[in-house]
Amino acid sequence: MPNEYTDDEELLQGEADGQEAELGSDGQMHEHFHMTVEKGHSMIRIDKYLVNCMHQISRNRIQLAADAGSILVNGKPVKSNYKVKPLDEISIVLSYPPTEFTIEPQDIPLNIVYEDEDLIVVDKGPGMVVHPGFGNWQGTLLNAVAWHLKDDPNFKVDDPRLGLVHRIDKDTSGLLVVAKNENAKTHLGKQFFNKTTKRLYNAVVWGVIKEDEGTIDGDLGRDPRDRMLFTVFPNGENPNAKHAVTHYRVLERLAHVTLVECRLETGRTHQIRVHMKHIGHTLFNDERYGGSEILRGERTTKYKQFIKNCFEVCPRQALHAKTLGFVHPRTGEELYFNSELPADMAGLIEKWRVYATHKDVEDED
Repeated sequence: MPNEYTDDEELLQGEADGQEAELGSDGQMHEHFHMTVEKGHSMIRIDKYLVNCMHQISRNRIQLAADAGSILVNGKPVKSNYKVKPLDEISIVLSYPPTEFTIEPQDIPLNIVYEDEDLIVVDKGPGMVVHPGFGNWQGTLLNAVAWHLKDDPNFKVDDPRLGLVHRIDKDTSGLLVVAKNENAKTHLGKQFFNKTTKRLYNAVVWGVIKEDEGTIDGDLGRDPRDRMLFTVFPNGENPNAKHAVTHYRVLERLAHVTLVECRLETGRTHQIRVHMKHIGHTLFNDERYGGSEILRGERTTKYKQFIKNCFEVCPRQALHAKTLGFVHPRTGEELYFNSELPADMAGLIEKWRVYATHKDVEDED
């Protein structure tokens, strides 16, 4: 199966220009991706198959890569209309080795809440990309980590055996753990895979959630109408969708929005954003999933101006990775970290509290 943390759009960007890929300076092509089609899988076009297997990549990008001769099946180039068969060996080969793009150390402030010889826990601010990729080669969290550890001879930020164990979206704030050695990454990775970590998020969502708590259980896969989005499928309906479970609890109801706490049982791409939309409560100001429109409330000019002001106070999806817990890979100690809400989300919530108070007074009158 593909590496869960591969930047797929970056992977194909360099070769997918519709021309034949040229050999690299060492005279050969280099494999960046490899997987085997599962037994019993239906025969579908390879571009459709790869779109469902790889994160954050469009079908058009895959088609261009196939035209460039970069997609191989059983060692031979195929076009995008090739239909995969069970046990087919699929590779993506590019003209540069996987390690050609190095992460440049940059002196970027990091909010480090914990550090020892094995790991770093960082409280990431909103707007910071976690990992370099196409369009974001600099200014990322890993560029900052590379600078912070530039004098540590044992840490090489480009070594896949070190570094990120999990990710959060660019416009999501909150806690992340970075492994400083191979043992730490292995042990932490197993905890995330086995779902034994403790991760709680705070989110502001559109609409008033009536139930005090609930569970959303639905497979996540790419939306067939827009491959850059994910959507919920009934469990087992789509063989390429991944099982996902989110538990939520209402913290505060504020007129036309709700502050919720979400606990992840699984960690899928856009999981909270997609699951909350699925139950009719899209994240506030989540542009990608439609939350940057007025989805609840009044039609008055005054209210529209209020929402515009809210969007300006928190100009991104209102989602924060608030707590993170795991077992230390060396000591076995249970560690638990808590992050305060960043200023933009705290300001947004306060605006809604003031609005809700005034609205209650008006309703009483």
